[in-house]
This record gives sequence, C-alpha cells and structure tokens, in this order.
Amino acid sequence: MTERRVIVGLIVAAIGLTCVLVPWAFYALLLAIGLASIYEFNYMCSIKGQPLEYPVAVLGVLAYVAMAVFGVLHKWEGILLAAIVIVAFWIGMYGEQKGYFARTAYTLLAVLYIGKLLTYFVFIRQIPVTGIWLTFYVIVLIALTDVFGMIVGTSFGRHSLTKISPNKTVEGSVGSLAIVVVVAIGATWVPQLHLQWWQGAILGLFTSVAAQVGDLVESAFKRDAGVKDAGAAIAGHGGVLDRFDSYFLGGVTFFATLHVLGILPIT
Repeated sequence: MTERRVIVGLIVAAIGLTCVLVPWAFYALLLAIGLASIYEFNYMCSIKGQPLEYPVAVLGVLAYVAMAVFGVLHKWEGILLAAIVIVAFWIGMYGEQKGYFARTAYTLLAVLYIGKLLTYFVFIRQIPVTGIWLTFYVIVLIALTDVFGMIVGTSFGRHSLTKISPNKTVEGSVGSLAIVVVVAIGATWVPQLHLQWWQGAILGLFTSVAAQVGDLVESAFKRDAGVKDAGAAIAGHGGVLDRFDSYFLGGVTFFATLHVLGILPIT
C-alpha cells in the first residue's frame, strides 16, 4: 500500500509540474482541485449534519481563483467576502432553521480554506521572470514532504506524532523535514531560481513544516466528521482533499516566506 501511495503521489506531482509549463493549464488544474475539494468538504460537513450552502461555496472558490488569475483579487477581495457572507446568510434562511449558524460559518470557512489558499499558487506562478521556477520549487518541496514523511515513517517510525493522525510519526516528520531542507538547499544551484543557499534552507524548512501542519489540519477535519478519507477520487490516497491538503498551507507559507526574505517586495 505504501509503494502504491508513493507512486500515485509522484504521478500526481508530475501532472502538476507539467501543467506549470502552461499557465492556463495550471490555473485550470487549481480550479479543478478547488471544486473537487469543496465537494469533499461539503461531504464531511453533511456527515456532521450541517452541509455547506454549497452553491455559494462553489461560486466563492470560482471567484477567488478567477480574480487571482486576472489580477483583481487585491482590489475586490473585500467585496467578494462581504458578498459570500451576505448571500450565505440570505440563502440559509430558506433552508432548515436548525444549524443555520453552522452552515453559514462552514461555508465561509470552506471558501477561505480552499479558494483563498489556492490563490497563492496563482500568485507564485505570476511572479515575473522566476515564477515558473519558483512554482516548480514549491510543488517539489511539498510533494517530497509527503513522500518522505510516508517512507521514513513507515521504515523507522516508532513514536506517534499526534492523536489527530495516529499513523504519523515523529521520525517520519523529522526525517522528511531534514530531507526537504537538504533538497531545498541543493536546488538553489539552479540559477533560474536566483536564491542563496540559506534562503533555500529557510524556504524548505518553513514550507515543509506548513505542509505537515496542513496535512494534520485536514486529518482533524476528518476525525471531527468521523471519516477515514474525504473521498475516493485518487487511488491509494482517498479524495482530492486528502492528496492536496498539505499544499493549501504549504503554498501560502512559501509565498509569505518569499516576502519575509526580501525575495519579493511587500506591496
């Protein structure tokens, strides 16, 4: 099973890396991930008895990705969020009154967790000159965090990392973090990245930690809903949300770290 998960994980990463070469293919992939993830998030909320205001959530994710792609999100995000809240409250009044508060709150959470966080991959890809290389870089760092966490944890794991995800081990977490930092430093030799070795080390460290936290966050959602997987779309990995959970927090952390390191100016 572990071999199969590793192979499928590498295939998924390869598809993502290929799409990076063509911006619109990459944006379409992000949108597909977002829509599949919101569907699975709604499934987990439904099990808890409080499904999302699903049409509002879908339109919210669509709007976030589209507005990021066309470069207008920074200008209109406040209005977008206000519209999501107002429409969710309004539509919610026509449904079951029990759970009204939870449905509207879950809807806003879902749009921010999935739609908002996916936009950071759009921003990374749109960075002038280095955007394509930095996008390759962040995808590889997150993919290797997942792959080596599984390999090292299965081979050497003895101590449980957290009750939220009993299969995660301290050894797997630390081992994957160390490997990813080494890879991140080594990759700074690629001249197109325009990174110093210490910048690569920090980017690898923060991104890998965030990716692991993202994985645990989604595990907490599943445990709360009482399900093993968010879906069954990807063989050996469960649902789309199960596969890409680490990317949501990993991407925004990578982008933020670029600003902190002065690689990108703060605007």
